[in-house]
Amino acid sequence: MNALVATNRNFKLAARLLGLDSKLEKSLLIPFREIKVECTIPKDDGTLASFVGFRIQHDNARGPMKGGIRYHPEVDPDEVNALAQLMTWKTAVANIPYGGAKGGIGCNPGDLSISELERLTRVFTQKIHDLIGIHADVPAPDMGTGPQTMAWILDEYSKFHGHSPAVVTGKPIDLGGSLGRDAATGRGVLFATEALLNEHGKNIAGQRFVIQGFGNVGSWAARLIGEKGGKIVAVSDISGAIKNSKGIDVPSLLKHVKEHRGVKGFSGGDSIDSNSILIEDCDVLIPAALGGVINRENANDIKAKFIIEAANHPTDPEADEILSKKGVVILPDIYANSGGVTVSYFEWVQNIQGFMWDEEKVNNELKTYMTRGFKDVKEMCRTHNCDLRMGAFTLGVNRVARATVLRGWEA
Repeated sequence: MNALVATNRNFKLAARLLGLDSKLEKSLLIPFREIKVECTIPKDDGTLASFVGFRIQHDNARGPMKGGIRYHPEVDPDEVNALAQLMTWKTAVANIPYGGAKGGIGCNPGDLSISELERLTRVFTQKIHDLIGIHADVPAPDMGTGPQTMAWILDEYSKFHGHSPAVVTGKPIDLGGSLGRDAATGRGVLFATEALLNEHGKNIAGQRFVIQGFGNVGSWAARLIGEKGGKIVAVSDISGAIKNSKGIDVPSLLKHVKEHRGVKGFSGGDSIDSNSILIEDCDVLIPAALGGVINRENANDIKAKFIIEAANHPTDPEADEILSKKGVVILPDIYANSGGVTVSYFEWVQNIQGFMWDEEKVNNELKTYMTRGFKDVKEMCRTHNCDLRMGAFTLGVNRVARATVLRGWEA
């Protein structure tokens, strides 16, 4: 199912549970602003290349809009729109003073040199600099982008507006980035998983985990879960997949991935078909890659008892229904992977104050927010007699709706 259709479906179910006025419901669904720009750059060989850039600013009722910028060949308006809307509900679930946005450029970053990526980023920033800002819209890294991309955006934006470190988050530490930001989404996944397992009388120690995706989020989740005694039995990334029923040595795997740019060929596990990673036998499945990977074709074969959505929109609604009937507990993305945007908020606060925190403070504050967020989601589950996904959606939508009404949305 199309990501936007699925996201709208979940929103409408939440709106129905909350009894929202139909006019308010429609207002919350329509994006605040949609931006589409042409980015033409000279390539290293002297030829010109054009790319299309997007920025969807979904809602600002609760504060400046917030969301990543991804560089990926499949970036399109529907996907960016869905992810911008998810950011609105995610920031509300996390209870941080932001709205939602998302952006991207349709390109394959692997096909571009560092200098070409820099030129592309700077042209994109030139086209949107007057529509983003510290108190308007604060971008962050996403797939295909990282701290260096944010450094280029900061530099280009500052040429127009003066030194503005708070205009982006996920920056290098030397330019005002926050300690703990690199691990934040993965650490948030750890805290979310702990909260869910504790609710069911279990601990991370001794549980068997499968992680699909071994980029920033998946690798940090694996490392931190392993440190807590969790057993990582299978891992995949774009290069391939590996399995070891006795538990993968995560530090050794991290070293292998750094040297070989992928999990493929790791001697501490058997190679398996990447397509089978989601149906491997385990207690906890963590999809930490692309969206839509759990669908009606494979949902019946999933053996995990718990699914922690570290990726954005990894589970289609049809799969949701199948898994629910099987008794699988799904911790939804708009809560489970909110650690990244939460520490982005901490970074923004530090930049505005001009006062940096130590890493222990960042991690302790993140745990506080994630633990409180789980309690808030569970409270909505009890109030509306619904599952965790609808608990999270009703929590987020309700907070945005209340802010919208208080600001005078009919004025």
